Amino acid sequence: QVQLVESGGGLVQAGGSLRLSCAASGRTLNSYSMGWFRQSPGKEREFVAAISRIGGTTRYADSVKGRFTVSRDNAKNTVYLQMNSLKPEDTAAYYCAARESPTYYGATVFIREFDYGDWGQGTQVSVSL
Repeated sequence: QVQLVESGGGLVQAGGSLRLSCAASGRTLNSYSMGWFRQSPGKEREFVAAISRIGGTTRYADSVKGRFTVSRDNAKNTVYLQMNSLKPEDTAAYYCAARESPTYYGATVFIREFDYGDWGQGTQVSVSL
């Protein structure tokens, strides 16, 4: 079991940028595939971005492709979500998720909510016009 804490959310104008961080404790993140999800009130939690265990493979939702970048720094036990060109539609609570993965998952990414076993508490991102 790994504990995850997101930070970096806030209020930003459309076109601005934010960088979210997901700090892990209890386990080293190099054993996990990682993902970012978001949820707005009244909507189902949706996939945003994912990064493989070794960091060589990433995948993004079509709605954020070209604007968001997911990365990881295993030495700091942290994953990041760099969000550029933010839109009001990006307003949501953002969650970091971890899936414990065998070695052969080194280049594998996961995009489904039920693929992940551990979740952070979320951080709010609000984008104004």
